Amino acid sequence: MAKNKKAALGFIFVTLLIDVTGIGIIIPILPDLIIELTGVSVSDAAAIGGWLVFAFAIMQFLCAPILGGLSDQYGRRPVLLLALFGFGIDYLFLGFAPTLGWLFVGRVIAGVMGASFTTASAYIADISEPDERAKNFGLIGAAFGLGFIIGPSIGGILGQYGSRVPFYAAAGLTLINWLYGYFILPESLDKQNRRKFDLKRANPAGTLLQLRKYPVIIGMAGALMLIYIAGHATQSTWAYYTKERFNWNPAWIGYSLTFVGIMVAFVQGVLIRWLVPVLGQYKAVYTGLFLYAVGFVLFGIANQAWMMFAFTVVYTMGGIAGPSLQGIMSNEVPPTEQGELQGGLTSLISVTSIIGPPMMTSIFAYFTDQNMLNLYLPGAPFFIGAVLTIFSLLLSIRALSGRSTGLREQAHSRA
Repeated sequence: MAKNKKAALGFIFVTLLIDVTGIGIIIPILPDLIIELTGVSVSDAAAIGGWLVFAFAIMQFLCAPILGGLSDQYGRRPVLLLALFGFGIDYLFLGFAPTLGWLFVGRVIAGVMGASFTTASAYIADISEPDERAKNFGLIGAAFGLGFIIGPSIGGILGQYGSRVPFYAAAGLTLINWLYGYFILPESLDKQNRRKFDLKRANPAGTLLQLRKYPVIIGMAGALMLIYIAGHATQSTWAYYTKERFNWNPAWIGYSLTFVGIMVAFVQGVLIRWLVPVLGQYKAVYTGLFLYAVGFVLFGIANQAWMMFAFTVVYTMGGIAGPSLQGIMSNEVPPTEQGELQGGLTSLISVTSIIGPPMMTSIFAYFTDQNMLNLYLPGAPFFIGAVLTIFSLLLSIRALSGRSTGLREQAHSRA
């Protein structure tokens, strides 16, 4: 049984690795593609990039609970394969797009079927013991990190041969991943742990209403939303910020993201497996969120290119918080509701992607548009991210302190 679980974790890790590599390939070149199609400045391209993420996120917000509910009835495997196929079609739309409108169509398709991380999280919860979930959820971060080692490097190199080439590569890689999953990936959800699909619960509001009975999850959800909104200060503006601030080309953007990937892979694939058991999940959350806040401030004040690499070390150390948060929340629900939980969390994350990218890219565009203001502050999104992260830390302390008090009261009453 233990051997089968390790093999299953290996399968899901490789699937996610290839998936993230495809995403990483297109990031360094996206600003140039938007500028090519529209002829706008870097500031305006950043704003358009934010709305592209918005289109993806709003469709994912609406569809993730449906796919999460379907995975609870039919299993994780078919839903994961559907998501991968959707991403492959999306990249083809982006690669062949003759106008900006086509880019938005591709993002909508990806949002409708974009449940790979949702289903992967439920898959990992299915095959993990409660005390192993935090470190096993770290595999998602490790796959993300390794994917960003490989993907941006490939994207930066291929981008020198044309702005469309990285998208064709991403499409091919993702469709190969789909075939890999079709022939290799086993099902993780036992039939006895499945529940019938309920359309009333398979929507963002219905999912969140079901999760109300778990007070810790609701409390942590607010903290999670804030940190994900804050995260878009980095995710949504990195390529535009480094292009504007340091005049980086796609190759250097790719190199920097590769270094980010190396650090994420180390923190979530190696460090977290040692550090979380030492600190405990609660302290890991607090320490990670504090390091995130410090990292945001450092990015915002960077005035030389090498600083982005140095400050990445501090920022990525904050990655010990995410898997710990996920592990705490996953341990609060029974096996029959893991897909619903992960679908609900994905919807919440999608809300942050509805808010975060337009918010952060608009702030960046505003503070870098020399025609509109006297203050030039390209690091403004990072400072906003730091403030949001501090609020997330305070909410986490409040929610987890309440849970600790409740557990002590239960133990006292049983005694």
